[in-house]
Amino acid sequence: LRYADKTMYMYLLLFLSALPLIRVDSFTLVCSASFGHHFSNPTPDPRSSASSVSTLRFSSSAAVAQSPVVENAAQQRQQVATKPLGLITFDLDDSLYAIQPVLEDANQVFVEKMGHYGYEITQAEINEAGKRIRQEAGVLGTAMSHTEVRLEAIRREMERKMLERKLLECAEDWATEVESLTAPIRESAVRWAHNCVTGSIVESIYSAWERERHHSAERKLYSDVIPALQQIKEDHPDCIIGAVTDGKANPLLMVFTLAPYFDFCMSWEDDAANRIEFFKELGNVDGNADLQWIYRAAYEKFLDIRANKKGMKRDVKDCDGLEPVWIHVGDDLAYDVGGSASCGARTILLDLDEDYGQTAKTRFGPNSSSVSWNTASTEEIMNREAMNRAAESRVDKTISRLSMLPDAVNEILQGE
Repeated sequence: LRYADKTMYMYLLLFLSALPLIRVDSFTLVCSASFGHHFSNPTPDPRSSASSVSTLRFSSSAAVAQSPVVENAAQQRQQVATKPLGLITFDLDDSLYAIQPVLEDANQVFVEKMGHYGYEITQAEINEAGKRIRQEAGVLGTAMSHTEVRLEAIRREMERKMLERKLLECAEDWATEVESLTAPIRESAVRWAHNCVTGSIVESIYSAWERERHHSAERKLYSDVIPALQQIKEDHPDCIIGAVTDGKANPLLMVFTLAPYFDFCMSWEDDAANRIEFFKELGNVDGNADLQWIYRAAYEKFLDIRANKKGMKRDVKDCDGLEPVWIHVGDDLAYDVGGSASCGARTILLDLDEDYGQTAKTRFGPNSSSVSWNTASTEEIMNREAMNRAAESRVDKTISRLSMLPDAVNEILQGE
């Protein structure tokens, strides 16, 4: 072979012999720095070549050192939170769903159920009957629960319809006008109408209304409620979530949406004595009615549940000496903010954008207009407005969309 051919041939042999010294993977590139030795030594010694190997590393740790660490939002929130979230409670109506369309759905089912029993009674007639019931009972009527008023209103309207039918039959039998029927005949017709309306029928109609109320609430749930609850649970896995409501709704009955996230529900209807005392005060003083009883009961429920969880699970973390924070979330200044803050809760007011369809803005304030289903008296509404003004200074955070709730919670925990 010619000299040039021999030289190329030697270079090829040297290159092939150096291949074991070149290693490339996803993070490290190793190459030999002593190729000169191989030019004169076609059979290199692995031990001598290892001492002359230099390494160029492109590792993940080096890349991280060159650029700031970007953590996800949940990790950042956990790191900066300075206080533990022990309890977060929610109002329900107009806080997690708009109450107006929910009641419209329930009322439609109510009318249909009444029709099944042969009664043509509209929801407007039931609402008017409820207002009359409260007015007739005075202060005690104001303190009646929603369930008590609705059950009595259903019974009264059914009896009224039955009485109208019976009086018409009697007038036809006596060939006279209804107005001409004697008092004994009328009294007999009243007793007959009362006996015709049984408690089981009234309960059946009311139960249909209440079931649809919960089903509709699940269908009408604000779209950002579940993501917000999921984020709060992720950020604060040991916190307890409860509901405090003056209505009849119960998140534990909303099995397809809210039930998995809530630990308990406290309703005003659970404590008749304290509810009556509160409404007595509401009817006689301006803005000083005591709302603490329902929130004290909610906090006691939290302590019981927390103690039980600690007894059952070893992984429930202690608060490291820090007092757990209680946050209440709701749309009503008087009931949600004023009541919970007086018991030590931090507060988040849900003054939501118009597309949420809240009714608190229309029920109270200078431009208020009573909704059809509201049975509150004028005096009660005026005193509620006074309570609203007194509670304004006790708002810790105000949000316009529920997607802002997790951040608002963490800002309170951080002391912002």
